[in-house]
Amino acid sequence: MNGKRAKSALTTCPKIGLLWRTDVPTSPADAHSARQWPIMAALRELGGEVEAIGYADETAGTARDRLLTCDGVMVWADPISDAGDRSRLDPILHEAAGAGVSISAHPDVIAKMGVKNVLHSTRALGWGTDTHRYADLEELRALLPERLASGARVLKENRSNGGRGVWRVEVVDRGRGAQPNVSVLHAARGSVPLEMPLDALIDRFAPYFERGECLIDQPFQPRLGEGMIRCYVSADKVVGFGHQLIRALLPPPPEGVDSPEAQPNPRVMHPADAGAFQSLRDSMEQSWIPGLQHILAVERDELPLLWDADFLYGPKHDRGSDSYVLCEINVSSVAPFPPSAVRPVAEAAYRRAVAARERRVAGRGTAASPA
Repeated sequence: MNGKRAKSALTTCPKIGLLWRTDVPTSPADAHSARQWPIMAALRELGGEVEAIGYADETAGTARDRLLTCDGVMVWADPISDAGDRSRLDPILHEAAGAGVSISAHPDVIAKMGVKNVLHSTRALGWGTDTHRYADLEELRALLPERLASGARVLKENRSNGGRGVWRVEVVDRGRGAQPNVSVLHAARGSVPLEMPLDALIDRFAPYFERGECLIDQPFQPRLGEGMIRCYVSADKVVGFGHQLIRALLPPPPEGVDSPEAQPNPRVMHPADAGAFQSLRDSMEQSWIPGLQHILAVERDELPLLWDADFLYGPKHDRGSDSYVLCEINVSSVAPFPPSAVRPVAEAAYRRAVAARERRVAGRGTAASPA
């Protein structure tokens, strides 16, 4: 390796891409108004070169070429959205990672952390509850009735977001046959409870299981009305919190689903050192995140640069302190995020991009990305 060439490559600033869905390739004006703008500004303050990449399936080839010029890339793209899925994006991210680009979050990590099955695989951690996994329709038909006998349950499709694929189910009467009638409330905004025989509900999941997916079952948390706590994390460090009073899985008010009373309250952001959430922060950093890494076999440098864990308040402890129940982990498209997250996320992204550049220089004699 030419020593002067390697030194020159390492002393140039790392190039960090920020990719999110858009209708057209991102222009400078679009980038300035994007939710990711604070992170872009912080990266530039650190000395990074920032590449704002607007992604659409129609321009996937252009996005791929731009990705391959980067040392690191942060990605915001929901797996399920009105804009489509990630069937074209993920292979491009795999290719870029294979070329030495640091990708956050890597599709393989999303497949471990960003699915509802994580609630089952990590149920023994302190954030767990009475969680079950149904692998097929027969298992759901055999076991769900007994679990509903003890109270309302929440069924979650393995790959779901934005309230899609999440239902509150509870028995309303025993009906005239062997199967009870149940009330079913979808978590998507604007939903109303529907009453049906349990058998009819179970039959609705047949096509889902035929696609090879699983269904996760948790008890409904009675303290849902006290709000959801979103814990924002960069790698293995908590960088902020958000608290929001939500309406999902609660019966609509008498005024109707379109009334102001039926809408969720704004999420109130808090810094990582907010006093109300320090016990949650301690549990996350000292126990739950290390436990998650061990169970899922995810190294620290593989953890997403920005992810969040959504908690509901569980039963009070004997001395009156709160417990917390994990209801979801988001890694694909975390936005908005608290101001306290910006600098630590940017610093972590910068470090990973520098490390990726160093590895490529050491392995190939140059920092230039493959075309």
